[in-house]
Amino acid sequence: MTNTTASVSPWRRYWFDIALWKRIMLALVLGIVVGLWWGEGATTIQWVGDLILRSIRMLVVPLILTTLVSGVVSMGTPSKLGSIGTKALGLYLLTTALAIIIGMTFAVLLEPGNGVTLSQAAPRVLGESIPLAERLMGMIPTNPFAALTDGNVLAIIVFAVLLGIGILLAGEQAKVLRDVFDAAAEVMLKLTFIVMELAPFGVFALIAVVAGSQGAAALLQVVTLVIAVYGACIVHIVVVQYGMVTLLARVSPLPFIRGVVDPQLLGYSTSSSAATLPATMAAAEENLGIGKSVKSSVLPLGATVNMDGTALYVGIVSIFSAQAFGVPLSAADYVTIGLTTTLVSIGSASVPSASLFLLAAVLTSIGLTEAQTAIVVGFILPFDRVLDMMRTVVNVTGDLAVATTVARYEDDIDLDVYRAEPDL
Repeated sequence: MTNTTASVSPWRRYWFDIALWKRIMLALVLGIVVGLWWGEGATTIQWVGDLILRSIRMLVVPLILTTLVSGVVSMGTPSKLGSIGTKALGLYLLTTALAIIIGMTFAVLLEPGNGVTLSQAAPRVLGESIPLAERLMGMIPTNPFAALTDGNVLAIIVFAVLLGIGILLAGEQAKVLRDVFDAAAEVMLKLTFIVMELAPFGVFALIAVVAGSQGAAALLQVVTLVIAVYGACIVHIVVVQYGMVTLLARVSPLPFIRGVVDPQLLGYSTSSSAATLPATMAAAEENLGIGKSVKSSVLPLGATVNMDGTALYVGIVSIFSAQAFGVPLSAADYVTIGLTTTLVSIGSASVPSASLFLLAAVLTSIGLTEAQTAIVVGFILPFDRVLDMMRTVVNVTGDLAVATTVARYEDDIDLDVYRAEPDL
């Protein structure tokens, strides 16, 4: 009998057999060290991060389409889709509201805008936020193929759900189509595992560029704002998201905490919930034991509508802006910030710095002018990537917390997989 152990290459033993989260963590630490040492020169390896990020984003649209159709079909009846969707949307809205409350509480207590001088900031107008009615209208694609080409995730989700329902209603006549989407979903998940092996290299390059181009000294200008955002994000993750898993899903949070590390670290480096979606779905299946019907429907929806981190951040920056300009806020203003932020954060783009596009709508609601909004954006934009990284961790963790909770209610979770000790 051949001794296969001896034939295993050193690369296999010292790289691929190490847990992915450890490789990503090592890449993140090395990226920070190299970036601070190299300075602006680190931007020369930006292409490495962009290349791997493009490889991950390449999978997002086909992954959403195939897994969502396959997941809907696996439910067996459209009524189960309604049950899962209602629970998921309800939890997403609840956690978004709690995120805004936590964010505004930190902003009121820490007062990050007091004493900040915005006179040196160059005004920066990023464009107006999309009205809610227009955003809702965009959910229905006039051309599904154009939605796939443009990467309109919300429209793709609607089309995929309707296509899955159509296959269910067609029954045996659509068996071939059902098998095609099942096979395609499996292929996309295998491709996801392959591409994720390259993630540590992308994390290293992206973090090195951020550390090299911004440096630690630059953050001193917004240190209180950074503390407020990071502190609020950590509290939301620990209290709301881990609490949801403990109290609503009724399972130990420790396996969940271990199981979500991979997408958390990838989300921190890419600042994009959409780019992290392949890792999020892989973690849901491999680490948390979440079944196909919940994983394939709740997670793509979450990457689009669950923006806890975005809502939390916009709430903090709104109060920061009022404090910096000396605009007093009443109790009604705080309520207005909360309601407006909830509306504009739903369905916001899952890409870096998307939160800044939402500021105009929120700041206008509390009396700030377009010129003042442009100054705020110009002041924050240079540091936004560091803040956006943590916001994405909140979004990704929230997606998986909601998916775990819904899976428990729907009895679509393998608790043996969930509780299994990880490969260290």
